[in-house]
Amino acid sequence: MARFGIEEEFILLEGESLVPTAISADARRRMETSPAAGRVMPEYLTCQVECATDPLRTRAEALAQLRGLRRAIARHAAASGAVAASTGTPFATTGTVEVSASPHYDEVAALLNHITRGHEVNGLHVHVEVPDEAERVHVLNRIRGWLPLLLALSGNSPFADGLDSGYDSWRSILIRRLPSSWCPPHFRGIDDYRAHIDQLVALGAIGEPASLSWAVRISERFPTVEVRVFDAQLDPEDSLLATALVRAIALTDDASWSSLEIDGIDASLWTAARHGMSARILQPASDEVVEAWTAASRLLDAIRPALDESDDRAFVEERMARIRSDGTGAARQRRAFARAGLEGLRELYRRGTSEASA
Repeated sequence: MARFGIEEEFILLEGESLVPTAISADARRRMETSPAAGRVMPEYLTCQVECATDPLRTRAEALAQLRGLRRAIARHAAASGAVAASTGTPFATTGTVEVSASPHYDEVAALLNHITRGHEVNGLHVHVEVPDEAERVHVLNRIRGWLPLLLALSGNSPFADGLDSGYDSWRSILIRRLPSSWCPPHFRGIDDYRAHIDQLVALGAIGEPASLSWAVRISERFPTVEVRVFDAQLDPEDSLLATALVRAIALTDDASWSSLEIDGIDASLWTAARHGMSARILQPASDEVVEAWTAASRLLDAIRPALDESDDRAFVEERMARIRSDGTGAARQRRAFARAGLEGLRELYRRGTSEASA
């Protein structure tokens, strides 16, 4: 059974207004050293924090670590009067940000310039271990076609500047401004992959390979394929659904999924960001335009053996049924705000990271 790792990004919000806020350096250091399992790390902006699990094999191990990490950051955030929110974008913003102190982040900020001022975005990144380097390229190519469906299932950033953006994933639209984002091209092999990255570095579009913002890429630090298409998720179980789907796709050897062209995938990513599971997207292997739920049904049929092998099938089917009935994170955020305004959102965010998530 392939190992996997999960990285979750959170934004720290001022308790009353829910605008991004930076807690003190001492509070951040305490946050970063408290977990018993996994790691808490600084992110690009001082109003952000990232949690990363250890390499894992089972869903139960992952759930325990995600809950522990979320409770740790929620506890430290609350001590500073803040809310640690697992949302792709904040409800509103002051328009002022501070970049975390780091030579790498300084380089990124110098490159992005004004983009940084509106780059309060938070994602979920899923790593799946693929020991063979050449096979990683094949896995990346297979995942490409499913990126729109994965985004549609995980949209969780409906608000921008205190307004409903009209998008399920406004984060994805913001990410599109980066010089290497959304879907990567189809690669002929590892040399082709490296040549594309070298070209981006030579152009000055990225400072180093680790700065790639493609929605799926080969990790520079680990023997993994890393899927980055997801918004940060409200609940740890939402993150586990994304993880189970990615691992099953990675382990299902279907070369026909690699056939979609980049323009069709990117157009489907846009409709997925806009409409979520109400979107029409391209079906991998056929180029057929289908409803997102039709694509989801076909995906589950195709990856069922891999889900059975990892004992994830019942969990995935239950979580997919929940999305059908309750909606994605974006729908749940909209309902919470319609019901109780900022207080409704505040309670929703707190439930996802506090003891209530256990």
